[in-house]
Amino acid sequence: MQQDEYEHALYRAGQIREIERAAIAAGIGEAQLMQRAATAAWALLQRRWPEARRVCVLAGQGNNGGDGLWLAALAQQAGRTLSVCELPARRGAAAIQARQLALDAGVTLHAAPGVLPGADLYVDALFGIGLNRAPEGLAAQWIEALNAQAAPVLALDLPSGLLADTGAAPGVVVRASVTLSFVAWKRGLFTGRARALCGEWLLDTLGIDAAMAPAPDAWRLRPAPMPPRARDAHKGRHGHVLVVGGDTGFAGAVRLAGEAALRSGAGLVSVATRAAHAASIAAQRPELMAHGVESAGEFAALVARASVLAIGPGLGQDAWAQMLLARALQAGKPMLLDADALNLLSAQPRALPGGAVLTPHPGEAARLLSCDVAVIERDRFAAARALAARYAAVTVLKGAGTLVAAPDARVEVCTEGNPGMASGGMGDVLSGVIAALLAQGLSAWDAARLGVALHARAGDIAARAGERGLLASDLFTPLRTLSNGGA
Repeated sequence: MQQDEYEHALYRAGQIREIERAAIAAGIGEAQLMQRAATAAWALLQRRWPEARRVCVLAGQGNNGGDGLWLAALAQQAGRTLSVCELPARRGAAAIQARQLALDAGVTLHAAPGVLPGADLYVDALFGIGLNRAPEGLAAQWIEALNAQAAPVLALDLPSGLLADTGAAPGVVVRASVTLSFVAWKRGLFTGRARALCGEWLLDTLGIDAAMAPAPDAWRLRPAPMPPRARDAHKGRHGHVLVVGGDTGFAGAVRLAGEAALRSGAGLVSVATRAAHAASIAAQRPELMAHGVESAGEFAALVARASVLAIGPGLGQDAWAQMLLARALQAGKPMLLDADALNLLSAQPRALPGGAVLTPHPGEAARLLSCDVAVIERDRFAAARALAARYAAVTVLKGAGTLVAAPDARVEVCTEGNPGMASGGMGDVLSGVIAALLAQGLSAWDAARLGVALHARAGDIAARAGERGLLASDLFTPLRTLSNGGA
């Protein structure tokens, strides 16, 4: 693995330990790794918080606490005023060495204090990757007190209380301003609760050679962009998307999906919806070919002309919706299933055609896997893989840190996007983007990866004017720019 690839790879905690063991076997001692981690944290502290004169380190029982103690020694030697709140514990040799360095430097050590001292900056070095339960006792009290402070928080490796493998937090958890991760990225840093807890992500590999690392469990999403179009291009070369849905009262869903498909480069886009909606959709966006469909025969004629189907936005779950889904599946064409198409599929599982993409949010994912949302959010990686395997389809598990999973267990994690995108219609836009990429010849895997990335980046551009009040249709202009290679 190349070094730049290594910095996009995501690992489980057990794999991180494997990398550390390989580094130690190669001659990088445990104490040296701790020193490198502390040095990286000290360099960051000087850059980010040069005015922070009083620094308080919360040191836990393991090597994460040792990293914090070594950092305290470095900062004290450089003229900062350091205090350490340490949990009582037996420490390993490297952490004992770090503690002695802190004492020799004149750091004030508080053994299990009941109240955190005041500081300009707090460093969270309580728990590392070994935590697999909710923090308890004094550690839990400190985390609650830390979260009540106004001062910034630097988390070493990951915020204490966050589970490294899943991004879940079974109890109290530190809310960090910045998280400096060591050795390699932990996969749980980028999805679930972690998105609200890590602040800014930074990585220092501590000089470890990427060749020491095993194959990663997952990757940060970074798909290749679409190539420029040929100068002799015509609309027939770029696919014909048929967006299916828009039951009574939900015309906006198919209209958003249809325009998103157009803005993402589909050559032609048709809409199959309730007859009452067709005229208004055509008036709002004349480039969409809107058709009122009330019978199987009318629908069959539209399906025959399409190259890709996107079914589900505003579809409903009545007899009309069930007829459309059944006919769409019978066509055997590449398709994307979203929203009520997924709810109907969960109620009556059926085989999907090759090249299918599912785009569930956690509630829909729970119904598809016959569990509850808490199970999905407890381990989003496992849920995404289970969905992709069960339905033999590429699956986009939406939410904070969207995951893209393939039936062969590949997973990539989107680290872009923002809370402003938690608004109605955003999923419809994503459906249209991915469907357009399928129509332009991308595989289901590549269409889902690139579609998720374009959608998230467009949301970030649109949110520059503010996250609150962000509309799904605000993504259309940046989608066009991004689809053409712009930024």
